[in-house]
Amino acid sequence: MSVGFDSDAGFRWPVRVYWEDTDAGGVVYYANYLKFMERARTEWLRALGFEQNELRRSAGVMFVVRRVEVDYLAPARLNDEIDVGVSVHAIGRASLSVKQTLARGPVRLVSAQVRLACVDASNFKPVKIPSPILQALAQET
Repeated sequence: MSVGFDSDAGFRWPVRVYWEDTDAGGVVYYANYLKFMERARTEWLRALGFEQNELRRSAGVMFVVRRVEVDYLAPARLNDEIDVGVSVHAIGRASLSVKQTLARGPVRLVSAQVRLACVDASNFKPVKIPSPILQALAQET
């Protein structure tokens, strides 16, 4: 399992599937893939130099999920090691779209596109993405 930025695939974050992640059929419960993607996006922002709690405190902004489109392609199972990928798809004034993949080795399990909105932390209204974040994201594309 790889960790960090990959020139071909964007950012990669490893996740191991635990008992609590699975359903009665012994596979990862579909909603838990969203949790895996959220963790990878948090670590991606951290690797870019942005802690979410610090963004809220110092810049007064937060990123919230606006839309998710997910294709479930193959199941992950108990104790699997999977890589969760994050790559920038599109950057707007107050939002950005990322592509996310979850894979077990060469087998792609999930593909998703996630639209994130940058909002004012006090009222949840859309605001412009702070320029330091835009600069870091521009280097990713």
